[in-house]
Amino acid sequence: MNFKNEVAKLISELDNNLDRKEIMSLIEVPPSYEMGDYAFPCFKLAKVFRKAPNLIAEDIVCKIGENDYFDKIESKGPYVNFFIDRTIFTETVLKEIKNKKENYGSSDIGKEKTVIVEYSSPNIAKPFHIGHIRTTIIGHALYRIYSFLGYDTVAINHLGDYGTQFGKLIVAYKKWGDRTTVEKDPINELLKLYVKFHEEAEKEVNLDDEARRWFKKLEDGDEEAFELWKWMRDISLREFNKVYDMLGIEFDSFTGESFYSDKMPKVVEDLQDKGLLIKSQGADIVDLEPFNMPPALIRKSDGSTLYITRDIAAAIYRKEHYDFYKNIYVVGSEQNLHFKQWRKIIDLMGYDWADDCIHVTFGMVSLEDGTLSTRKGKVVFLEDVFKKAVEKTRDIIEERNPNLENKEEVAKQVGIGAIVFQELFNGRIKDYTFSWDKTLSFEGETGPYVQYAHARANSLLEKGNFLVEDEIDYSLLKRDEEIDIIRLLYDFPNVIIDSAEKNEPSFITRHIAEIAKSFNRFYHNCPILNEEESLRKSRLHLVYATKLVINTGLSLLGIEAPNKM
Repeated sequence: MNFKNEVAKLISELDNNLDRKEIMSLIEVPPSYEMGDYAFPCFKLAKVFRKAPNLIAEDIVCKIGENDYFDKIESKGPYVNFFIDRTIFTETVLKEIKNKKENYGSSDIGKEKTVIVEYSSPNIAKPFHIGHIRTTIIGHALYRIYSFLGYDTVAINHLGDYGTQFGKLIVAYKKWGDRTTVEKDPINELLKLYVKFHEEAEKEVNLDDEARRWFKKLEDGDEEAFELWKWMRDISLREFNKVYDMLGIEFDSFTGESFYSDKMPKVVEDLQDKGLLIKSQGADIVDLEPFNMPPALIRKSDGSTLYITRDIAAAIYRKEHYDFYKNIYVVGSEQNLHFKQWRKIIDLMGYDWADDCIHVTFGMVSLEDGTLSTRKGKVVFLEDVFKKAVEKTRDIIEERNPNLENKEEVAKQVGIGAIVFQELFNGRIKDYTFSWDKTLSFEGETGPYVQYAHARANSLLEKGNFLVEDEIDYSLLKRDEEIDIIRLLYDFPNVIIDSAEKNEPSFITRHIAEIAKSFNRFYHNCPILNEEESLRKSRLHLVYATKLVINTGLSLLGIEAPNKM
């Protein structure tokens, strides 16, 4: 039941010249529950009734009278405050969770609507490093959130498998590479070749020209260039999948930039036909100065295309192939200008779905001793980050609970979960510095803290011989610690919707951290297993509902919830 709707219904039944939608927008949640669960401000009615807001509030309370859903309705200055009946509230929430179980909070609002989420998208033949952690984890969480809300969600890994970098790698491999050596340790060896190319290019100016020629040969379908490119792509994907397997991530499509190579001539032709291309020093550009942006380079003077050309081709293909409702790109804030230019070009081409293409931006990651740089070989491999987290967790388990069953599995769940949770806890737009100590901390509002609350709830249910079909007396759950949890459980479905609407997984992360904190207060202050039978069953039912919601919340973030820790 939506209690806010019930408040709106009561207000709308009064003669006040406000429609239901406007009333809903005016209803507030007071800063303290001592002031009620909902409050309706009467300022807007002062002109209608030509009365002071506090007098209007008193009149509304008199007209509404008593109501089954609210224990108390009172005026406080210019506000009408509504206090939900605790027994009805508790029964409503816990029954719905009991009925829906792990689907509590799910919805069909996305029915027959396709949402594409493009995320991760590492560059082939380059390290899958800590700089990719945000796009990978944020994107995966959004994919799961939209799916939970009933959208037909498509996960796309738009691999960076094209561009001048491959010309550089081909040149470097032909000059200094060895196939057997590269096969043994693909990413490290290809990184060494990439770094060596840039070191040598500072001495030998012709190397960059040679790299451009090899990329042009690749675009033109040269057999040797294609075979080397495909080999580098295959061995890179093999390495990337080690990280995706750790995170439990699967993609519906790995169509990277190369997939659109045969679709770009049509894009250039369309831009020309629509009078958008201008020649500039032998290259083709779109002039975006009227929109306060620099010109966008579409095709170089040697005829080779760029990232923006391929992105235009990709967007058109996706609309034709998926007919998307939303086309989401989880890409860092350093690409803001690129996406503004790209979307404006799509708009100028006459596509009315340009606004359905959404750039979900996030802040930069840097190391404590400076910015990441692939060209200089200064990277922290993502696989190493997760391995180190698992090792640290394994050490903690050996120290605190050496007899724990499935120690290796729990170490993976908790170690990797700690990193994912920390990554999704803060708002995505903030820049941050990666720190081993902070990332692998197991104190405070962390993944392990929330996972432990889930494991504690599971232990209580096992020790209390909980049966979901037990009849319970909802009126017994009336302590503040109990109602505080129920309020958070009640809010959970709206938090999920809000998270999707704003493409912000941190709303869910913070909410389940609050549920875990509230649950621990309840656990410490309210006896559970030692209470008389009817109260014990009622409290165990609350434990059960809490466990389910924490499990669902963690799952939406891409984190597993161990039953024992």
